[in-house]
Amino acid sequence: MILGFEKIVEERIRKAQKKGDFENLVGSGKPLKFNADLFIPEELRLAYKILKNADCVPPEIELKKEIKQTEDLLASMQETSEKYRILKKLNFLIMKLNTIQDTSIMYEMPQHYMEKLVGHIEKSKTKMSVSKI
Repeated sequence: MILGFEKIVEERIRKAQKKGDFENLVGSGKPLKFNADLFIPEELRLAYKILKNADCVPPEIELKKEIKQTEDLLASMQETSEKYRILKKLNFLIMKLNTIQDTSIMYEMPQHYMEKLVGHIEKSKTKMSVSKI
């Protein structure tokens, strides 16, 4: 039963305190730092904490890091066929991230070609309305 287990734990803690095992610990006397787990579902928080302590990163975070690195690489490139290949890779990574996450489509990360397409459509509309005048 848990009550018996709690007694054993409390007894061992008291013995360790008497022996001085808790003196001069790193961070002793300082406030605890809590990470913001607000955006992690409650049922996953413990698992994510264990993974974090083991230096394992959830797949979503790893993908977000790779997306950011690819965006940085893309921003520094000139217009070439290589840039087109990197853009395709970036859109694939974003699609993969959106597939992994179990969220509404409203919260999905947009792929990059969509922004450019909307920009071209807006420019075309502006040109058409100016030519009618």
